[in-house]
Order: sequence, then C-alpha cells, then structure tokens
Amino acid sequence: MPTDDPQAAPAPPARSKALDGGAEAPKIHGDTGRPSTLTKDRSPSPTRLPAIIVAVVIAAVAGLSFWYLLRPLPLLVQGEVDATRFDIAARVDGRVGEIPVERGQDVAAGAVLVRIDNPETIAKNEQSVAAKVVAEAQLANINVGTRPEVIAARKAELERAQASVVLAQKTYDRISQLAGHGNAPIAQLDQATDSLHEDQRAVDQAQSTYDQAVNGYTKEEHEIAEANVGKAIADIKEVQSIIDQMVVYAPVASQVYQRNVEPGEYVSPGVPLVTLIDLNDLWIHFDLREDLVKTLKVGDRFDVRIPALSDRRVTVEVKLIATKGEYASWRATRATGDFDLRTFSIRAYPVNKVPELRPGMSAYLDWRTRQ
Repeated sequence: MPTDDPQAAPAPPARSKALDGGAEAPKIHGDTGRPSTLTKDRSPSPTRLPAIIVAVVIAAVAGLSFWYLLRPLPLLVQGEVDATRFDIAARVDGRVGEIPVERGQDVAAGAVLVRIDNPETIAKNEQSVAAKVVAEAQLANINVGTRPEVIAARKAELERAQASVVLAQKTYDRISQLAGHGNAPIAQLDQATDSLHEDQRAVDQAQSTYDQAVNGYTKEEHEIAEANVGKAIADIKEVQSIIDQMVVYAPVASQVYQRNVEPGEYVSPGVPLVTLIDLNDLWIHFDLREDLVKTLKVGDRFDVRIPALSDRRVTVEVKLIATKGEYASWRATRATGDFDLRTFSIRAYPVNKVPELRPGMSAYLDWRTRQ
C-alpha cells in the first residue's frame, strides 16, 4: 500500500535468484561483464599443524629410543691411585725417646725418624768392651812368654828338690847299713825308703815345672787366647749393631703418612713406628676381569680420568699384570651356565709426573673406548 509521505526513500530492488534454487549470481567486475573465478588458499589448514608437530615428536622419540637400545653400553673400569708404602720398625725394644718428624712432613733419605732409649743395651755394650780388654791382655801375656823371675823361681825349687834327694839318699844308706848289722829297726829303714822315694818324685815335679817355664806357652794356648779376643770383638759388634738400630732412619725420600707411637711409649721389635709414603713412586691400580685382561699387555698406554682433579685426563702405561688371578669380583648365575670370572691386578704408571696426584684418589675410564 503506498504511503502518504512523499519524503520516504524508495525500497531497494530485489536480488535476482538463479533458476537452480536460490544460488547467488556471480559478481560482475568492471565493464567486461564476465564473472570472476574463486581464489584457493594453498597454506595448510590451522587444524592440521598440531598433528604434524605430534608426528615429528613421535618419530624423534622412536629414533632416540632405538639408538639408546642398540648403542653399545659403556664399560666403566674404576681404579685407585696407590704408592709405595714403608712401615718402619726397629729391631730393639725400649722406650721411644724422640720423634723429630710430624705427620705430612717431607723427609730426605737418611733423615732421623725415631730415637729409642735402652739402658740395658748400653750396659751390655760396656761389658763387651771390658771383656775385649781382658782377652787382649791375656793374649799379650801369652805372646810375651814366661817372665825371667818365674824361671829363676822354678829353678830354685828344682835345686831344693835335688838337695832333698841327696840328703834322703845319705840317710837311707846309713840306716840300711845299721839295719844290716842289726843295729837299727826295720821300721826306721822303711821310713827312710819312703822319704827317699817322695823326694825323688818332688824332683821330677820340680823339673817339669822348670821345663814348662823355660819353654813358655804352647801353640794351643796361643790359639785359645786369640779366639777369646775374636769372640770379644764379635760380641761388641753384635751389641753395637743393636745400638745402631736404636736410631731409625728414613730409607728413601718420602712423606710421613702416620706416626704410630709417641715419645715415652714402650715398643717391641718389629712394631711399626712410622709409616712413609713414597710420592715419587705412584701408580694406578685396577682389578680387571679375566675377559678384559686378554686384550691388554705390558707397555699399553691409555687415558684415565681423575675425578679429584676435575676429571683431568692422565695418560698411563701398563707395567705390571698379575701372574695369577686373585678373587672373583663377578659371580656366575647357575641358571645361565656361565663361569666365575677371576680378576687380575694391574699397575699402570703415569707417563708424565702429576704433582697433584695422591694415593687413594679414584680413576676411571671407559674400557671399550680407551685410547
């Protein structure tokens, strides 16, 4: 119905519809009168991008898993730094008099470590010296021979015995004549006979003593005296060797690891007094299974890492492989049918000196990738 308002705007014309059921007619551009074609967007749809990322992540995880499962596992071998150790002991007993070294101190070869007091040994040494003096005096007396005064005294005793025999012989002759004529009893004749025989024996004894004084000492007596002197000298050397052991010295230049005793303590022979470590003789000790030792020989070099030195790489050379395995570090399982594996001790020395290296530090390496 037409409105009465002359100012009202006319209604817009209705849109033309296609004959196929209401599809919009193509737009007309420009003056050509031809419809424009629909442009296609070639970028991936936003709904497909997360699926692609998930697929890439899954593929990467699968690849890393296969690599981890199939890669050779590292075979870590751990060792320990070791060094020559000296347990210094004494051969004598006694009380510790002085220990002039401290723990951790560097000592030179021949430095005094411990002094031991033993008064009994000192007294025994003095006795041995005195016995030597006596033995030497006896030997000197024998070498000089019999003194002239002794020879003169023995001669005088012989002459007195001979004079007694002469007197006894005269007495016997007189009594024998008187008894033969019946003027003397037979008992007096027997007494004179005994006196004569006794005086003759005294002459024999005096003659032997005089001859001994003139001839001097025998060869055997000289040998005995010389042997006594030699024995006294040997006794002195024995005691002196014990006295020398009362002062204990360092055998090599090293470092004091432990002081096992303190001044005033009583110690016995063989008890360690001081423990030394030779830091100039360091090596790395490994215990390797026997299936790993077969690929190793003396002279081989490889690198190890020292955790205490910030994993520093140290080149070592094998200088000792134990002749015999000691103990089984890995036990076989009966179900698998395997055998126990023995371990062999290995010593590998650093090719170049490492001043910071200390006994007790750990060392490790990957045995499969060692160089």
